[in-house]
Amino acid sequence: MDKRSSGILLHITSLPSRYGIGDLGPEAYRFADFLAASQQRFWQILPLNVTCTAYGSSPYSSFSAFAGNHLLISPERMVRDGFLSESDIHGAPEFPVDRVDYTAVEKYKEDVLTLAFRRNREHLPDHNDFLEFCREHAHWLDNYSLFISIKTRLGGIEWGNWPVEIRDRKENALEEWCEKLQEEILREKFLQYLFFTQWTSLRNYCDSVNIKILGDIPIYVNHDGSDVWSNPEIFSLDDEKKPAFVSGVPPDYFSATGQLWGHPVYHWDVLKKTGYAWWMKRIEHNLRLFHFFRIDHFRGFAGYWEVPAAEKTAINGKWVKAPAEDFFKTTMKHFPHISIVAEDLGIITDDVREVMKKFGFPGMKVLLFAFTEDLPTNPYAPHNHVKNCVVYTGTHDNNTIRGWFRKELDHEGKKRLFDYLGREVTEKTVHWEIIRLAMMSVADIAIIPMQDILGLGEKDRMNLPASPSDNWEWRMLPEQLTPSLSKKLSEMTKIYGRGQ
Repeated sequence: MDKRSSGILLHITSLPSRYGIGDLGPEAYRFADFLAASQQRFWQILPLNVTCTAYGSSPYSSFSAFAGNHLLISPERMVRDGFLSESDIHGAPEFPVDRVDYTAVEKYKEDVLTLAFRRNREHLPDHNDFLEFCREHAHWLDNYSLFISIKTRLGGIEWGNWPVEIRDRKENALEEWCEKLQEEILREKFLQYLFFTQWTSLRNYCDSVNIKILGDIPIYVNHDGSDVWSNPEIFSLDDEKKPAFVSGVPPDYFSATGQLWGHPVYHWDVLKKTGYAWWMKRIEHNLRLFHFFRIDHFRGFAGYWEVPAAEKTAINGKWVKAPAEDFFKTTMKHFPHISIVAEDLGIITDDVREVMKKFGFPGMKVLLFAFTEDLPTNPYAPHNHVKNCVVYTGTHDNNTIRGWFRKELDHEGKKRLFDYLGREVTEKTVHWEIIRLAMMSVADIAIIPMQDILGLGEKDRMNLPASPSDNWEWRMLPEQLTPSLSKKLSEMTKIYGRGQ
């Protein structure tokens, strides 16, 4: 990752498609071609995990740390690969082209995926590729498929409220439910096979055009997920398998009560005794998906804010030390050539910086955070960047450049920006000026959200943290990928020495 280069942040859901949500079909390959033609080297995406409307369709809130999001399976690729016929995907509803309507998409995709399963059901016992996939991924696939099947059969209730014998994974109960839900379990495995087959094909294509995929791993997992249900000993749970302590961050300048995320925190002492086995499997799995990845809330490996589960805010928590150095020593033994981007935004303590320095992990520099009163010493300002970092104009949690300029940057902030640039700029042109600053940075890698390259406003941001709705919905229009845009981006990339 130390070659000077750049890339674009665009999640798969944001791609164009005829089926209401970006997927692993033709437009994903077209975007890889756009990246290559534009001299980019990286395609950064958000987590690929299963999403659910009950959790706001957030890719950071999933039923599994391993399972892929079946909503991203391409109907067109299913036809191409012989799992459906062309007539099966005609007559799709008229979906919005610029947003994802997750409820409508779920209904359509569930129907078409169920049809694909029924069409191919009788061949699965003799389908060698499918059987090999099930064997290779059994360590998570068996538990996930059973978990989802039980959850669906019980009306979606959280597993902590399941009948005790299955909540606590009694052997007889597991055997009974596996027998009772054979078809449902097989269907879930088939959907995962489709997802990973399509994803592997896309990743291989990206390799062929010299595009590397930068993925994303949330540090925590949902309590209501197959990972906690099948590995309760590595999480902080009470006798009834409910969270005893949960994750969050303490009160700060931005929030008087802190943030209460609610994920169960890890039993790091138990994990350590296993050689961090669950985490090693998780990292290995993600290295198959991505060339590199970012870890969200990296500081949680050095120390985490632990809040009693009964609390309503994060105020009454405490810092607990975590074994970051031992954990990453173990990681490097298993994966000596691993490259991890550390999400180190916010208040970062010396122990976190020490871990990043010791293992050579690059951190993040976000330009939208640069133009504050302390601009001369602000670590996000371009003149304070270091080589071993990734510079972003903004992240999926930020406003777009144009939205930031119009809505968030006050008069004094604009004056500082203009003085820094050496001239005044307008709302129409500011995005290219900030992109130029990112490209000029000494940082090894520059990543630009697609919304910023297109110069879009605040209504097109990907996520507004703490807002319960209207997130993760933005989609790019097919006509927005133009040769002239590719040419402009390519020229800027080459000028600042970031070309392929």
